[in-house]
Amino acid sequence: MADLFDWRVEDDAFWESTGKKIANRNLWISIPSLLCGFAVWLMWGIIAVQMLNIGFPFSKPQLFTMGAIAGLTGATLRIPSTFFIRIAGGRNTIFFTTALLMIPALGAGIALQDKNTPLIVFQGLAFLSGFGGGNFASSMSNISFFFPKRVQGTSLGLNAGLGNFGVTTMQILIPLVMTFALLGPISGDPMILVNTSGTLIGKIPAGSETWIANAGFVWLFFLIPLAFAGWFGMNNLRTENVTPHLGSTIGAFGKMTFLLIIGFVCAGVGLYVLLPPPVGLGLVSKWIVLPCVIFCTLMGMRYLSPGELKDNLKRQFKIFNHPHTWIMTVIYTMTFGSFIGYAASFPLTIKVVFGFQHLPDAMGVLVHNTPNPNGPSALSYAWMGPFIGALIRPVGGWISDKLGGALVTQICAGGMIVCALLVSIYMQKAYASATPEVHFVPFFVLFLALFAFTGIGNGSTFRTIAQVFNAEQAGPVLGWTSAVAAYGAFIMPKVFGEQIKAATPQYALYGFAAYYGICFVLNYFAYLRPGAQYKNP
Repeated sequence: MADLFDWRVEDDAFWESTGKKIANRNLWISIPSLLCGFAVWLMWGIIAVQMLNIGFPFSKPQLFTMGAIAGLTGATLRIPSTFFIRIAGGRNTIFFTTALLMIPALGAGIALQDKNTPLIVFQGLAFLSGFGGGNFASSMSNISFFFPKRVQGTSLGLNAGLGNFGVTTMQILIPLVMTFALLGPISGDPMILVNTSGTLIGKIPAGSETWIANAGFVWLFFLIPLAFAGWFGMNNLRTENVTPHLGSTIGAFGKMTFLLIIGFVCAGVGLYVLLPPPVGLGLVSKWIVLPCVIFCTLMGMRYLSPGELKDNLKRQFKIFNHPHTWIMTVIYTMTFGSFIGYAASFPLTIKVVFGFQHLPDAMGVLVHNTPNPNGPSALSYAWMGPFIGALIRPVGGWISDKLGGALVTQICAGGMIVCALLVSIYMQKAYASATPEVHFVPFFVLFLALFAFTGIGNGSTFRTIAQVFNAEQAGPVLGWTSAVAAYGAFIMPKVFGEQIKAATPQYALYGFAAYYGICFVLNYFAYLRPGAQYKNP
C-alpha cells in the first residue's frame, strides 16, 4: 500500500471521510499478526506440558525454564521494538516482525520430532520465540498513531485484547493438532503418551499416539499469508510525529535487525549469568539481572547506533524524562505483566499442583511424584484464563473511555489483591493433599477472576496513557511500558517454578498480592486524588 503523508485523525472531517477506513484496515491486519506473535512466544507453556506427558528426559524445573527463557527474551526485544515505527514505518515493521516468527515455529516442529533432542536446542528455540514477544510493543505503538485519542481506549483494547487471543488460540489449537498427523509424514512419527493429556473436549488417556511436532508447524499456515497481508495491506505514516525520515525499505529492515541484535545479546548475557549450569552460570539473582538487561539494552541502542538512527532514538528517549512514564510502567506491569505471566505458567502449574498426588514418604515428608488419576487435564482447562483476560480487554477499554481509565484501574487493582490471596489459600491446600482435585474448582474460578481483572485493567491503562501523553510520546510510552510488563512472562514462571520446588507455591501469590497493593496506592495518588496533575477521570 502507498505511504501516507497527510494524516489528521483529530480532524473530524478527515477522520470520517478518509482516516477511519484506512485505520480500520491497518487494525484488522495488525490484530491477527499480533495474535500469532503471542502464540509463538508463549507456545512453550503448552509444549512443556506435552513433553512431560510424553516422557521427554527433562525435569519439571527445566521445563519451566523454557517458558522463562522465551519470556525474558520477548520482553527484552520489546525495548528496541518500542522505537521501530518512527525509524522503520508501520507496514515495514509488521511485515518484517511477522516473517521472523517463521524461524522458531519451523525450528520447533523439527526439534520436537526426536525425544533425544538436547535441552539446549529447545532453550535456543525458546530464545528465538522472543520475536513474538517483541511484536506487541511495535504493534501497539503503530496502532496508536492511526486513531484519534477519543477512541484509543477501544482501538488499542481491540488490538491488544484480540491480539492476546493468540494465547488462547495457541492453548486450544496446539492440543488439537497434536492428535493427528497434520502434515502427513512431515509431522514425523507419532509418540506415545505416558501420562494422560487432553484437549478442549476432554482427556486423552495414556498410551495414545500424539504428534507434538505439529505444535510448531501449525503456525506456518497463518504466518505466511499474514506476512503478505501486512506487506500489501498496511501503510507507513510518513508524517512528522510518526515516521518523517523513512528511507529505503532495505534500510528499514537493516535498522530493525541491528536493534534486535542488541536486544538478543543483552538477553543472552542475562540468561547466561542467571540460569543454572550446565546452560549458564547461575550466579546472579533475577532481581539484579533484569534491571541490568533493561539498562544495557537501552544504553546499547543509544550509544552503539550509527548517526541518523542514534539521533532518532535520542528524540524518542525523551519519554524517560517524563515522571509519568515510570508511574505508568509500574501500573501497567500489574495488569499486562500479570496476564502474560499467568498465561505462561498456568498450564504447567495446573499439571504440577493438581496432576500429582502429594503423599508423605516413610519419613513423613511430602513427595510430589505420584500421578493423580483424578487430576484435571491442564490442556483442557488452561486456555480459559487467557481467553477471559483477552476477551474482556476491549471491554475494559470501552468502559474506561466512558468512566475514566484510572478509576477502572483502581477497581481492578483491588480485585486482583483479593483474588491472589484467595488463590494462594487453595493452592496451599492442594499441594499438601493426596486428593488435590477437591480444591480445583475454587482455585480455578478465582484464577479466572484474576485473569478477568488483568484484562479489564489492560484496557484502562491504555486510556490513561492516551490522556497523559501527547501524540508523539504516547506510542513510544505504550511500547516501553509493555516491554517492562512483558518481563512478567519470565518472572512468574520462574517464581512459580522456584516456589513449587520449595513446596510453597502459595508464597508466589503472596508476593504478587503485595505488588498489587503498591499499584493500588500509586494509581490513587497519581491519578485519582484531589489535585492530581492528570486526574483521570
